[in-house]
Order: sequence, then C-alpha cells, then structure tokens
Amino acid sequence: MVSGRGSGILPRVIPFALYMAFIAIEEALHFFDQHGLVHLQDKSLLFLYPVKIVCVGLALLLYGPQYSELRARDMLKSTHTFAAVLTGLAVFVLWINMTWDFATFGNPVGYSPMKIESLSLRYAFISSRLLGAVVVVPVMEELFWRSFMIRYVIDPEFLKVPLGQFTWSSFLIIAVLFGLEHNLWLAGMMAGATYNVIFYYTRSIGQCILSHAVTNLALGVYVLNTGQWKFW
Repeated sequence: MVSGRGSGILPRVIPFALYMAFIAIEEALHFFDQHGLVHLQDKSLLFLYPVKIVCVGLALLLYGPQYSELRARDMLKSTHTFAAVLTGLAVFVLWINMTWDFATFGNPVGYSPMKIESLSLRYAFISSRLLGAVVVVPVMEELFWRSFMIRYVIDPEFLKVPLGQFTWSSFLIIAVLFGLEHNLWLAGMMAGATYNVIFYYTRSIGQCILSHAVTNLALGVYVLNTGQWKFW
C-alpha cells in the first residue's frame, strides 16, 4: 500500500484538511463564546478567514509542482471553457434559489464585513474573502474532490485512474459528500453533481476550477450588492 507524498495523496488532502481545521476552530470558538468560556466580539472571528486563506494558499504553492493535472493547455479549448463558465453561472443561479429550510444545516449568518468599523480593514477583509472564494477555494476543493476523491473511490491508487473516468458510485458519492460539506447541503449536492459533469465532459481539473471560480465570483458580487451575507 502506497502512502503519503509518494502516492500523491498529501498534496491534494493537506490544503483541504487545513481549510476544514480552521472551520473546526471557528466552530469551537463560537461554542466557547456561547457558553461563556471565552468572550469574543462579533467581528473577531472574521479575521480568521484571511489567516485561513493565507495558510491554505501557501500549502497549495508548496505542493504546486506536484499538481500535474493542472494543465494550461486545457484552457485553450474554447468549447470546454464556454461550458465551464456557463455551468458556473447556472450553479450560482440555482444556489441562491435553493435556500429552503429543509435543505439547510443550522442557521448560517455568513461573514458580514459591515461589523468592521475601519473602512480600510473592511475593504481588506472583502478583498481577502473574494480572493479566497474565487482563487484559493476552487483550486483547493477541485484538487481534493475531483482530482483525488472521485478517482480514489474508483481505485486507491488514484493517479492511475484517468481524469474524467466515470462510474456511478464515484459520481454519487462525491456529489453527496460535496453537498454535506456545505450549510446549504442540497445546493451543495447540486453543485457537486454539476462540477462532476464538467469534469467528465472536459476531463480537466482546470476547467472544473474555472467553473467553480465563476460560481463563487458571481456569488461574491451578488452578496456585496444585496447584503445577503448568509451566502458568505
């Protein structure tokens, strides 16, 4: 059984694990604050996000040379790129309309930069939030879900599995798990299934990243224009 760096697992898992670890820390701090074990201002936890994005971004840069599936030539296929962009926009439209109570975990409040009095700090936070959502998160998640996990379900020696190889089990498992990662779990499953389809159509992680980034950019613009912070 191969393991760690030699199997290609760590470069695709560690950035995702770091991201999830920060979410766990944030949830723990919320819990301690609600039970009077620590005392935090509402805006305090906002500043965890830039730290999270920097740490995950550095991990991606560190492992960058090992991401052989990220191929610049993939982006030259105009029909694939058009499909990725159009799909990303479609996921955004569906996402903001799939907010039913039964399809939501908890009561998400999101990241509201309006809690930050300083305009310069507020704009810095917004910039970091957009950078994270549009650049870091799509790369980190697509490397984990569509490069690693969807192939690992087929064969633990996932690097031997061609990009875009389809099986019903890998399609359904990844769509469901991707959804359960999000507060809007049903919208998440829809997005996971849709990005899977782009993966099968283009056989390109780069196009999956583009589609995911378009969704997140559209969502960021929408949130900033409407104040619907629950989507952040």
